[in-house]
Amino acid sequence: MNDTEISLTATALLQHYRAKTLSPVEVTRAVLARMRQLQPSLNAFLLIDEEAALKAARASEARWMKGAPVGLVDGVPTSVKDVMMARGWPTLRGSKSVSRDQPWDEDAPMVARLREAGAVLLGKTTTPEFGWKAIGDSPLTGITHNPWNRQHTPGGSSAGAAVAAATGMGPLHLGSDGGGSIRIPSSFTGVFGIKPTYGLVASSPPSPFAVVSHTGPMTRTVDDAALMLTQIAAWDARDPYALPVPSRDYRQGLDTGVKGLRCAFSPTLGYAKVDPEVQRLVETAVGALQGLGAHVEAADPGFACPRDAFWTLWTAGCAKIVTAMNAAQRAQLDPGFVAAAEHGARLSAVDLLTAEAERAVLMQTTNAFLAHYDILFTPTVAVPALPVGQDLNDPKREEIWIDWTPFSYPFNMSRQPAANIPCGFTKSGLPVGLQAVAALDRDGLVLRVARAYETAHPFAMPAID
Repeated sequence: MNDTEISLTATALLQHYRAKTLSPVEVTRAVLARMRQLQPSLNAFLLIDEEAALKAARASEARWMKGAPVGLVDGVPTSVKDVMMARGWPTLRGSKSVSRDQPWDEDAPMVARLREAGAVLLGKTTTPEFGWKAIGDSPLTGITHNPWNRQHTPGGSSAGAAVAAATGMGPLHLGSDGGGSIRIPSSFTGVFGIKPTYGLVASSPPSPFAVVSHTGPMTRTVDDAALMLTQIAAWDARDPYALPVPSRDYRQGLDTGVKGLRCAFSPTLGYAKVDPEVQRLVETAVGALQGLGAHVEAADPGFACPRDAFWTLWTAGCAKIVTAMNAAQRAQLDPGFVAAAEHGARLSAVDLLTAEAERAVLMQTTNAFLAHYDILFTPTVAVPALPVGQDLNDPKREEIWIDWTPFSYPFNMSRQPAANIPCGFTKSGLPVGLQAVAALDRDGLVLRVARAYETAHPFAMPAID
């Protein structure tokens, strides 16, 4: 297979499998070869299981030869972020503190849904420690590099998933998003990523970051994300917050377009500072959607900056993780994670309840706003990808990583579906993203808007070297 064939979308691969013009085995071998080629310079994977992948590919090939695929993604190479349980593989969560010597005999719900549909699971992608920050490095795996410029971060916490998607190391990638961890790296690497409505994709075990953590697809195309979401959006009894919604095909209506949609554009949410290049590219993208028939007006959703409330909820989760560790484990942790956990440990029950009350107001405000508008557009991230080894974009103005990503975490708190739509490049060649947000359970609408933009302005991917 050549580079173009290796980078085929899941949708295209399934067409080839159906026509018997490509086989899951040759596709998997080619993808594994690309992973061996790129892993040394990009560091997208913690674990690559070639033996298991080829075994799954051979089983898929046999099914396709009989014309009897087992599910929607039969034979499609797929990765799993290393915060999600996958049977037979350790889930180390980017940390040296997690012991490999324990049973690994359970699939998380979304991994189970992919495995039962015949996906070829390749391995585990990198994440910062416990997914706590939006930079792609950890004490366990070191630095994951951005394929557009290896001196820059791909973002996090779904760092490896974003890099794997951008470089064609398989078409489908599972990410998680507690404060932007799908959308931030998608923006920094120029791929599509969607944080679904909270509870639409069941998750287990429960996230230490409670009800701000979502699971969703990261892909090179909107088509593939719709395919993947169709498969993984399912109720599971292990998730107490899973939504018992009927299954649906998110590919239906994908090409309906945006004509007549009523949209709001909030370039700052009323309080954020945005890099001028990011602002220009996002405004151009919104103008392009207007040209496709969307009605867009400037409007802020009306909530106050929820920075402190989010940081309270987030650091309480960090503290919960560290509380269960012994001194030897704590000594191996990312110092930034330790500092966040120490902040969380100083919080009171009143602090947490106050933050939850602020979150409730934010949810009410956002629900009301999105009852009036079909879609809210914002930048995905306020800045382009940061240089590796740099946690802050502007240390004179910022204290913590959420200060340079003010557009993502509010919609974790409010639970709405939100996606990154790649919308261009800075003068230095770094990707920038447009965020689209819709009301609860209108994930299909977010996909539809992203697909309309993608059709008019196809997403570019980095050269493979």
